[in-house]
Amino acid sequence: MLTEKQFHDIFASALSEEDSSKAYERYAVPGSGRMVFQAAFANFNPKAHKINFASGDRAPLLFIAGGADVLVPPSLNQSNAKLYLESKAIVAYKEFPGRCHFICGQQGWEEVADFALEWAKSPRRTGI
Repeated sequence: MLTEKQFHDIFASALSEEDSSKAYERYAVPGSGRMVFQAAFANFNPKAHKINFASGDRAPLLFIAGGADVLVPPSLNQSNAKLYLESKAIVAYKEFPGRCHFICGQQGWEEVADFALEWAKSPRRTGI
């Protein structure tokens, strides 16, 4: 289980200490570290799933990044989106400056939700 400080530093870094504390009390739950270890050692596991980035047989994919996200920084989100560019399927990237990993829990989350909804209604390839 993350401590309240770890939660703030990793997930809610763009929130005030007070807002981060409220979010921690409401949303933080203990979880398994298994996913982290599986991701970290996937390259060494022959049974790990491989992603076919070039496959055009998939739904449109929108990457949303928080400009202040320290857990999955915009540069990582952007490089992940670029991996899909060889596909004919639609891929898009949108960065929201000043937002942390808790992007949909931050004040003004409606802007992110509205963008995602409008994009989903009419998906299009955007600059990556």
